Amino acid sequence: MTDQAADPVVVALSARLLPDAAELGRAMADRIKTEIPLYRDGQVVSDDELRSSCTANVRYILGTLARRPGISADAPRRTGAARAERGISYAAVLQAFRVGSRFIWEILVERCLPEERPVLTLAAADIWAVSDDLALQVTDVYRDTLAERARRDAQLRVALLDTLLDPATTAEDAWESAGLIDLPRRGEFVAVVGECPATGREALPGVEALLRGRGLLSLWRLDHDHQEGLVALRVGYRIERLAEDLAAIARGRLGFSDVFGEIDRAPEARRAARLACTAGTPGSTELVRYEQQPLAILLAGTPELARWYAGRVLGDVLAPDGEHAVLLETARVWLAEKGSTSAAAARLFLHRNTVRYRLRRLEQLTGRDLADPAELAEIRVALECARIHPGRSGTEPATGSDLLA
Repeated sequence: MTDQAADPVVVALSARLLPDAAELGRAMADRIKTEIPLYRDGQVVSDDELRSSCTANVRYILGTLARRPGISADAPRRTGAARAERGISYAAVLQAFRVGSRFIWEILVERCLPEERPVLTLAAADIWAVSDDLALQVTDVYRDTLAERARRDAQLRVALLDTLLDPATTAEDAWESAGLIDLPRRGEFVAVVGECPATGREALPGVEALLRGRGLLSLWRLDHDHQEGLVALRVGYRIERLAEDLAAIARGRLGFSDVFGEIDRAPEARRAARLACTAGTPGSTELVRYEQQPLAILLAGTPELARWYAGRVLGDVLAPDGEHAVLLETARVWLAEKGSTSAAAARLFLHRNTVRYRLRRLEQLTGRDLADPAELAEIRVALECARIHPGRSGTEPATGSDLLA
């Protein structure tokens, strides 16, 4: 109990009013409903609940002023916790306490005896201090509850995403999990996987808040090297726009699944997004959509076989030195420019003869003729293998499945 407002006049006045706490609580509730629209219709906080909480506040403030033993703020603190759990804004809660405190002061002034009024006026600061102390206690529990709710909601969302992306989840369980966060069973969804720039660092910092601002519902989880998400698209916001927005904040490779329409297909979509992420160039922020690069997706799922194939076709061209690096770059640009030497030269800021020389050198080192469609295709595939899976190439093809889980 506070040491404020110990004046005998204030103590006596508060003691006289304390038996009327229920009546005063109802009047305080009516005042709050009149002045604060949020409480007016009884939908957010029922009339009975509001009257009960107001009565508890009246008893606490008058009981404290009357120096009654055993006065506890537990009931008002529970009110603060309940408001936070319900998602009522802190501003609305604080406004209600201010209206209530002003109501208590007006009642004290109205019902005091004429000879008590001068003393009451002098004790005003001490009386208001009791109300302020209660508001501070409620504020503390409100903020603590809100923080705990946010942690709990985040954990719940991760758990629900785990369920939705688990291949062992039944359709019924997927529908139930989606319903807990208002995801529809059917719609337009995209699975997204981003490669983290470092262990535990997000590939897409602030992505959920960004998409929420676009009017999209999404779920995300982070493991040591990837960030995975499930995004529900909406009318007017297609996958192309999602790609633009996420590419702008990406800190690593990104992979998108196809758009899918049934929420229980999320596990296979996640696997597709994971493959698409791996199909990007390591160390880049390249975004790969599953349906747009079938060759890269195929190679991403077979790393050992891809390394073996790159070594078999490109051989010494994969040696880590300056000459071989420029040969690989030149060949990739030339292919991207559909075999146009002039276009490749312009893109590389080289003379056309330099491009031709490098391509002939590549033919010499690989023993393949770029004018032969079959051998050109081998070079094309080998270059993709080396891009997606750089590093030491094996001498034998992989013997077993190395597909991503």
